[in-house]
Amino acid sequence: MALPPLSLSILGVEPLDEFIREVADFVWHTINARPPDLQGLVEVEAKIGVLRDKQSGRRLALPVLSETILKANEVDCRFESNMSAMQHKHFNTLLNNLKAASDQPTHPSSPLAYTHLHLVDSFYAPENPRDRDKIRVTRDEKTGEVLETLKKVRLANLDIYSPKRAADWRVSVNVEVPVPHPLGSSTHTRRKDRMSYAHEEFRIDLTQVTSSSAPNQPPEILHELELEFAHSTLLLATAARRGDPNVSEHERSAFDELMRAFVNNARILVRNAGDGWQ
Repeated sequence: MALPPLSLSILGVEPLDEFIREVADFVWHTINARPPDLQGLVEVEAKIGVLRDKQSGRRLALPVLSETILKANEVDCRFESNMSAMQHKHFNTLLNNLKAASDQPTHPSSPLAYTHLHLVDSFYAPENPRDRDKIRVTRDEKTGEVLETLKKVRLANLDIYSPKRAADWRVSVNVEVPVPHPLGSSTHTRRKDRMSYAHEEFRIDLTQVTSSSAPNQPPEILHELELEFAHSTLLLATAARRGDPNVSEHERSAFDELMRAFVNNARILVRNAGDGWQ
């Protein structure tokens, strides 16, 4: 027996996705509640990693069956974004294959752009001892050119637990504040071998980080995957018009549509994560 055509609901519309709305509300509120004197580039990113119980060190185990947003400061856990080299290679292969497929005329979505970057971050203590945010100077490793000098001010995090997947994720909102080049010597450095994939309004960065804190200590090697908005100005412009009755419905809903695509991309990455989280 064939299924007859069905309405989306008794009202003929699809109910609001509460999960996406919660992420959108978090980002919108954090952007708008930032201190007015904090001037810089607003960064919104999703890092892929694992939520761990602080006491046992094991991955978080909550009595839920599906993807869940954690209420801030209610679960005693920490987020770790480091993955194994094997997991890093897994994502590299997946993204490279997607890049190649997206160049084909039959691909259902926009093509991906690809850039391979070699960067060096040098960190300096802030001039004000009460300032917790270190100054970061980023250079192109090959040319030595200074690309940016800033301090990153962290505003808020939102943790998402994914019990059916090998990884969880965290949404972070930060402000990158440009500052003058610091004097003196750096406290430590990080070399970043970064494969960056751009798709429409988003960028996916797969990075191997080699961190050196002391001359006589072996370097620490980390592997990270993050998704972020490529254009901060567009994100802020759509956030300013969210729900504004004086603009068109398209403009009012643009921020939530951006957040929907952001969440969908984060979910795709998490659902393609394999084993190998340290």
